[in-house]
Amino acid sequence: MSNQKKQVLAFDFGGGSGRAILGTLEDGKIRMEEVHRFSNDSVILNGTMYWDTLRHFFEIKQGILKAKQKGGFESIGIDTWGVDFGLIDEHGSLLESAVHYRDDRTLGMQEAVFEAIPKERVYELTGVQFENFNTIFQLYSLVKNRPWLLERADKLLLTPDLFNYFLTGEKKAEYTMAATTQLLDAKNKVWSKEILEALHIPERILPEIIPSGTVVGSLKPEICEELGVEPAKVIAIAGRDTQSAIISVPTQEKDFIYISCGTWSLFGTELEAPVIGEKSFACNISNEGGYGNTTTLLKNIIGLWLAQESRRQWMREGKEYSFGELEQMALRAEPFQSFIDPDAPEFVAAGNIPERIREFCRKTGQKVPETVDEIMCCINQSIALKYRYALEQIETCTGKHYPVIHMIGGGIQSKLLCQMTAGAAGRKVIAGPVEATALGNIAVQLMALGEIENAAQAREIIANSETTYEYIPQDTEKWDAAYKRFETILQA
Repeated sequence: MSNQKKQVLAFDFGGGSGRAILGTLEDGKIRMEEVHRFSNDSVILNGTMYWDTLRHFFEIKQGILKAKQKGGFESIGIDTWGVDFGLIDEHGSLLESAVHYRDDRTLGMQEAVFEAIPKERVYELTGVQFENFNTIFQLYSLVKNRPWLLERADKLLLTPDLFNYFLTGEKKAEYTMAATTQLLDAKNKVWSKEILEALHIPERILPEIIPSGTVVGSLKPEICEELGVEPAKVIAIAGRDTQSAIISVPTQEKDFIYISCGTWSLFGTELEAPVIGEKSFACNISNEGGYGNTTTLLKNIIGLWLAQESRRQWMREGKEYSFGELEQMALRAEPFQSFIDPDAPEFVAAGNIPERIREFCRKTGQKVPETVDEIMCCINQSIALKYRYALEQIETCTGKHYPVIHMIGGGIQSKLLCQMTAGAAGRKVIAGPVEATALGNIAVQLMALGEIENAAQAREIIANSETTYEYIPQDTEKWDAAYKRFETILQA
């Protein structure tokens, strides 16, 4: 590490909001300062749900301006969710705003894809968990319903790569984002010609894949002139937000398990190579790319989306609760009364989640949660039990035992969920850091600039920078009994 302090600018986009954060390495710790926060609202137009891509770029510029006022920055790194993309034409223009992964254009596309190439073969090549919103199914909906859009496209750019292009003019595909598409050959780390040919997806639209931490380019002269800034480097950090977060897991253990906990919960472990076989296929577990050419064996689980969307429903009904109030209300309910499968299809779309929870419980012959207290208790317990289910699947696939669960991300602000996770899994939980994704984003930029040597040192620095909290399993017999009931619900 050099003695000169370098300041970097991290943009962290979440499903509901985004932030610009300045980061520096000082006295062996990463210091962060949020300089800009903005809402991230989807837009429904003519029946299609879009991300407001142009607004996103406006907010990036605002973040750059505010960071300039705080002393400037050497580099920029952007992380977002996976799978979604924009299409650029031959003149470099965006053909339309990126379509939201929750849009229904992919309904029926899994079945259509598997008519063209067997499901088993897709998994054998990509090792990616099957989800309706995966890029493969979004693209096949275009092949089937809007082929002219693909004909006009010069390049497909996944969301952080799209913003990197807007900033630099360079069209590249960062590895961790490419791995979310279900179009990447997981073993050879190249686009799968076999899948592309089977689905008539033009290979020419897919950019060169580059490693995480690559300097894509510098800010374009016109942006520097517009904003009055120097031509800072733009670094393709681990653009997949989960992969940035994993860099922040505060451990020096080679074998560790983590939950990146937020709107979605990503439950996984870091490996040197993909695990693709009958067991992982049966478990529908994902092999995604990680920083340093690693593989992350993980399970996507619907997480605090259930609480967030329930809260929105209660607000529509004129009842406004903070998340802290909802957590206290969950504690008042009698535990272990009813459970849901958080990943059941009816919980994916926005809408009246509390009523869908009631209907799920009626359908499965359980006590129907009527009050806000009971709904919130049901949500938290069900997420914790689904974590245990994912843990058992991963241990089956890796043949390893993980005595500690590391919980990171904004969701760990719920002490209730952390304690329930320890109880459900029967493992000690170490919670922290909350700002895992932003810290990982900053750490990769600092590695690219030569300030931090490698991921192991980054984790050591982050462990020294942040406070963690331990949760010890309680009521294990009650949780074990609840888990047996939960398994029958999953199998129903």
